[in-house]
Amino acid sequence: MSRHRRRQFLIASGALLAVPLAAPFARAQQARRVYRIAWPAQTPRPGLEHLIAALEQGLRDLGYVPGKDFVIEVLSAEGKTERYPEVVREVVQSKPDVILTGTNNNTTAVMAVTRSIPIVMAIGTDVIGAGYAKSLAKPGGNITGIAYDVGAGILIKRLELLKEIAPGISRVVVLWESKLKPYQTPLDEAARVLGLRTFWHEFSGNPERDFAEMTRLRADAVYLPDSSVMYSQRAEIIALAAKHRLPAAFSYSEFVEAGGLMSYSPNTAGLFRSAARHIDKILKGAKPGDIPIEQPTIIDLAINLKTAKALGLKIPQSVLLRAERVIE
Repeated sequence: MSRHRRRQFLIASGALLAVPLAAPFARAQQARRVYRIAWPAQTPRPGLEHLIAALEQGLRDLGYVPGKDFVIEVLSAEGKTERYPEVVREVVQSKPDVILTGTNNNTTAVMAVTRSIPIVMAIGTDVIGAGYAKSLAKPGGNITGIAYDVGAGILIKRLELLKEIAPGISRVVVLWESKLKPYQTPLDEAARVLGLRTFWHEFSGNPERDFAEMTRLRADAVYLPDSSVMYSQRAEIIALAAKHRLPAAFSYSEFVEAGGLMSYSPNTAGLFRSAARHIDKILKGAKPGDIPIEQPTIIDLAINLKTAKALGLKIPQSVLLRAERVIE
């Protein structure tokens, strides 16, 4: 074989060999990575759909296509606290790209199982005191996201609004969980200025039992902090508040939409939508510990006029004018 013909043969052979190898490689290059965002939740899924939709919309706004670029996998303990550790372990073992959490109960449980998978929290409270971050600007670990609270000020303002809406109250039961403890002193001091006496009762997980204790304490109002467990039992809590004719202040507007009297808090769906920005940065390669934790800038006041009427309360016009949502 001449040198010229031999060179042509080698080139042709190389081209033939390249075809079956190049095609699969090209297809692999064209395949889109579908990122998995997992949410181990305590609340039954139906009560979370609007939050899932908010997160999905936040990712859409950033150019992600559901099903093609990402999937949101929700595994719920269906309101059963004892099942939650098992749910968290199952999610961690599935090795998602990002784990989404809601309140501190969720975040603490997930942090106890993994320090490597990125965690994005949507409703963090006292995040530095809880050990989730060294600072808001540079968290330093595997957790970032949104800090739901902006200090004791929002809790105090919620109490002030409750007193303004129900001026006749004097004995308020704070149905609390341990994470609210750092705010007990400023809240008690604010209550004294308002002429209120506060009674701190730790939530037992059994609303019937808790409201029976409120009756024993002769409470004439109830104040609830943020809690994923209480959130999942909000229908029962609202019904008991109505049964005992107790004006109640809540942390989530979802309580008001379901029949609660009032709430003063960041918009929950807005927080989940904002969490999409943190997820986006992680999917693009940023470390959670380098992504600043955000604080909400807009606080919503929601009032249920039907509930106020049932309790014999007339909402002052000055309060109604401040409300972002008035439910009739």
